[in-house]
Amino acid sequence: SPRNRPEGKVLETVGVFEAPKQHGKYETGQLFLHSVFGYRGIVLFPWQARLYDRDVASPVTEKSENVAGHGSKEVKGKTHTYYQVLIDARDCPHISQRSQTEAVTFLANHDDSRALYAIPGLDYVSHEDILPYSSTDQVPIQHELFERFLMYDQTKVPPFVARDTLCAWQEKNHPWLELSDVHRETTENIRVTVIPFYMGMREAQNSHVYWWRYCIRLENLDSEVVQLRERHWRIFSLSGTLETVRGRGVVGREPVLSKEQPAFQYSSHVSLQASSGHMWGTFRFERPDGSHFDVRIPPFSLESNKDEKTPPSGLHW
Repeated sequence: SPRNRPEGKVLETVGVFEAPKQHGKYETGQLFLHSVFGYRGIVLFPWQARLYDRDVASPVTEKSENVAGHGSKEVKGKTHTYYQVLIDARDCPHISQRSQTEAVTFLANHDDSRALYAIPGLDYVSHEDILPYSSTDQVPIQHELFERFLMYDQTKVPPFVARDTLCAWQEKNHPWLELSDVHRETTENIRVTVIPFYMGMREAQNSHVYWWRYCIRLENLDSEVVQLRERHWRIFSLSGTLETVRGRGVVGREPVLSKEQPAFQYSSHVSLQASSGHMWGTFRFERPDGSHFDVRIPPFSLESNKDEKTPPSGLHW
C-alpha cells in the first residue's frame, strides 16, 4: 500500500506470482510472500497440526478436545498444514514491529538453566497465508541458513531442493520445532491464534522445571482501529497451583491493530513445576473513543512428551 511505503522508496520485482494451492501442500523450496506481514520467505518443510477453532461449531457426539477454562466449550480439532520457513533478512527490519523474527527458541545445553537460545529468521506460516511466486534468481532469499539448507537445481520445480543438512537438522531438532496443536478464537472481530510448543525439562534445586514457549497472533478482522492495553493470564499447573498474571501490553508493547496493519505476532515462555497444565485468559483492547473490551485467549494445554528431550544438536556449524 502506498500509504505504508516510506517516501522515496519504490517497489522492486522479486518474481512472478503463482496461483495459491487450494489442495495439497507446498513443497520444500517454494518461494512466497506472507499474505499478512508481507515478507519474502521460502518453505523448508510442512508440519501437520490439529487446529481447534472455537469459532466453528462441532457436533458434541464426535471425539473432541476439552480444555479447562472459561466456557468449557468442546471443540473438535481438524488437520491443518503449517510450514517451517526462512524469512528474508532484508525484510526483517520492516516487519519487526509487527511480528517477531525470532519465533523459534530452545533451551541451552549447558549449566545455566535459564538460558534460552533463539534462531533468527525462522517462522511458522499457515497454508492460507502463503502467496507463492517463482524467481529466476539462484539465491532469492537472504538468510544465513539458506545455502546451508537448500541448493539450486534447475531441473526441479521449485528449483530449490533440500540438502542433507536440512533433513538432518529437522530430524534431530523436531521436538523443539514441531507444532501439534493450534488454538483459535474470535471475540468482537479480534482473532487470537495460539501455538504452544514443549521445550523440555530442567532440573533446578532438586526439582523438575518444565518449559514451554507459545506463539500468539492477534488479528483485527474489522476496519475499526483498536489498541492492545493489557493482558490477563490464568496458568494452571497439574501440581495444583493456579497463577494469575496481569500486565501492560505484551512483550513490552501495546500494538495498534488497524486496517492497514491488522496483525501482531509474538512469542513468550512459561515454566511449570509439573509435567502438564493449562493456560487461558483475556487481552484488553481500547477503542478510539476510549472504551475497552476484553478478547478471549482460547484455552490451551501445556503437555510434555513422555520421552524427555535431550538438548538440540545441529544448530551450530
